[in-house]
Amino acid sequence: MKHGLVSLRESETHRELLAEAAEWCAGADGTLVVLWHLDEGEYDADVDTLESVERVERVDYDHSAIVEGAAVHATEFVESVLSETDIDPEIVVVVDSETTRAQHVLDTAVERTCDHVFIVGTSRSPAGKAVFGDFAQRVILNFDGYTTLVTE
Repeated sequence: MKHGLVSLRESETHRELLAEAAEWCAGADGTLVVLWHLDEGEYDADVDTLESVERVERVDYDHSAIVEGAAVHATEFVESVLSETDIDPEIVVVVDSETTRAQHVLDTAVERTCDHVFIVGTSRSPAGKAVFGDFAQRVILNFDGYTTLVTE
């Protein structure tokens, strides 16, 4: 195991998962990719706000600034957890929804040749999983490597 990917959003559980992934990375002398999820709904709301400002100010803003802002926020979050370590992860920001999140994890893990994925799942009833699907289940069943899962 040399390359890990940790799927993150901002929560205490994700903070703890990042610390766990960093321990694994240090112990395995491996690399770590942080996949930061920017919720599609929040992104769309930010785009609407930006477009409103553009109309008022009569200026065109680059929508990539929203993703860049998320990258800065992700970096601050990661550095607050990893400040005591020598780990220097690669941070990747993706805009996704609940239904596309698992695919982004799987695609990024393959692109970065990761052999270990760290994810946070939510507890759902069997009926909830059947109706809405389950992020963690999709990752575990479709990832060809080790998976560490914690639940919120």
